[in-house]
Amino acid sequence: MDDNAPQTPSRRSVLRTTAGVAGAGIGLGALGAGPAEAAEAAKVTDVAAVGAPGETAGTPPRRGATMAGVPFERRSTVRVGIIGLGNRGGSMIDLFLTLPGVRVVALCDPVKLKTERAAAKVVAAGQPSPAVYTHGENDYENLCTRSDLDFVYVATPWELHFAMARAAMLNGKHVGVECPIAMGLDELWQLVDLSEQTRRHCMQLENCCYGRNEMRVLRMAHAGKFGELLHGAGAYNHDLRELMFSPTYYEGPWRRLWHTRLRGDLYPNHGFGPVANYMDVNRGDRVVSISSFGTPALGLAQYRSETMPPGDPSWKETYIGSDRTISLVQTAKGRVIRLEHDVSTPHPYSRINSLGGTRGVFEDYPARIYVEPDHKGHQWGDFAAYAAEFDHWLWKEHANPPGGHGGMDYIMLFRLMQCMRLGLVPDFDVYDAATWTAPVPLSHASIKAQGAPQQIPDFTRGEWRKARSGVDSVKPAQT
Repeated sequence: MDDNAPQTPSRRSVLRTTAGVAGAGIGLGALGAGPAEAAEAAKVTDVAAVGAPGETAGTPPRRGATMAGVPFERRSTVRVGIIGLGNRGGSMIDLFLTLPGVRVVALCDPVKLKTERAAAKVVAAGQPSPAVYTHGENDYENLCTRSDLDFVYVATPWELHFAMARAAMLNGKHVGVECPIAMGLDELWQLVDLSEQTRRHCMQLENCCYGRNEMRVLRMAHAGKFGELLHGAGAYNHDLRELMFSPTYYEGPWRRLWHTRLRGDLYPNHGFGPVANYMDVNRGDRVVSISSFGTPALGLAQYRSETMPPGDPSWKETYIGSDRTISLVQTAKGRVIRLEHDVSTPHPYSRINSLGGTRGVFEDYPARIYVEPDHKGHQWGDFAAYAAEFDHWLWKEHANPPGGHGGMDYIMLFRLMQCMRLGLVPDFDVYDAATWTAPVPLSHASIKAQGAPQQIPDFTRGEWRKARSGVDSVKPAQT
């Protein structure tokens, strides 16, 4: 197989699925914006047709006002539509249904049984029966055109994320997307431009930014406990071989097939997002380059030879994705971030989650800390000792949150819905989404170039120089 460029999935055409939405000439001026914003938005019909930037690090001219620091419109109830009801979406709906001031209005999945099960959960929670969209892979477009939705949540295969986020914004909806938000630089730029033009927020729903340890480290970093920050590390090292070859866990082999298309870091967000927050990336610093290296791709083929029967469709696949990628990211202030990705070899789960500065260091998995003057003698200290002073107010209010991943899924959704109900600025925005996802295509390019640095675009177009709030939020007066 030719691996000189990322290969798009043959079973779907992302641009085709959204062409109808853009080409319909949807009135963007009817999105609740002011006259000036409406006039600017009315110029937009199809971002791709205007001439979206290619996969280069150049910064195209801004087509709309920045979305940095832009609050949501205040509303008493957030009306939610969910696209994708598989493993992730099918579990996250349970959390949406526990949140105050949130109503699940519409559901979409081409697998009718999944939609029926999710709809039953909505009714069991005491909410009206939701509208359902099950007529093929493009029915999400019809969900996005509804006038009674405020927010669209996307939990589908990666190749569909861009198209669905695009359709949501073009139809006047704020949108939150599971990781990664898109797979190419051109798509990332289009989402940035479209968010600015439509005045709709487009967010990467990075749950690891809301982990208890991550939020504690974030507050400690902002309090100066680590001194001047110098380096950090994050990863997604998670043995997924059994799940990727399971005939039932994923809806088809879509995740495994990405290992036949890209060599680089397919899933950087869980490790990158928290460390970017520690270093105030896009809020006083920015990432400027990435150099990536990858091992041979042996793990998936070996697992297949040991577990899959002759004649299984997977035997037609040629894997090029590096079993482990290691990337070094440089920031404008000279800091260094190390990223790792490995889902193809035996390894205990680890996101690494490390931060170091002139006063000491934190390392996770297991959590341990060494900062002066609290520790000495080259002996790690007890990270739990910092809980009372530095735990985020969200974790103090929700000490035992429901849901998976240690409760951080619930914390993330609670905070996002709170921001929407109270009319607050979201903790992260489209610029963070694009930045945290940029290593997907850029690590692939760097590995192809024997580790040569690849420039990371400034998706904020200069706004990164301005300090502003992020995940380290202040508790609002109303909750």
